[in-house]
Amino acid sequence: MRDNTWPVVDILIERLPEAQDLPLPSYATEGSSGLDLLAAVETDLTIKPGERKLTPTGIRVAIPPGYEAQIRPRSGLALKHGISMVNTPGTIDSDYRGPVQIIVINLGSEPYTIKRGDRIAQMVICPVVKARIVERNDLPDTIRGDGGFGHTGLQ
Repeated sequence: MRDNTWPVVDILIERLPEAQDLPLPSYATEGSSGLDLLAAVETDLTIKPGERKLTPTGIRVAIPPGYEAQIRPRSGLALKHGISMVNTPGTIDSDYRGPVQIIVINLGSEPYTIKRGDRIAQMVICPVVKARIVERNDLPDTIRGDGGFGHTGLQ
């Protein structure tokens, strides 16, 4: 499935031995921005409320320089079961070549079980802009100034 109006970049994916029977990441719909990542667990993985577990996806990726992969929780799992990620979004840098694993946390009130092949996260490919740090003794003023932490919108 490919909408020719969207920019496209090739992402090289290696399916690891533990995921040979699982589909590769894919877009669920034509307008999806995230590729669904599947759980490559060997047996059911139950996560108790407040617990976090490292969940394998069974893939490695090669993200091209100038891009990153952002790993994001699935909104349906968050709403229905309180399942999220500890570091969200997670980042896969262009020079990382290890297995993609998801740090899943159960913020719900009931245990949740991840089964082999469950969609557990989304991978969004994003361009990256590098910053050049320029040290100064002072910074340009703005109307907001140094107001923060709930400052905007106050009179």
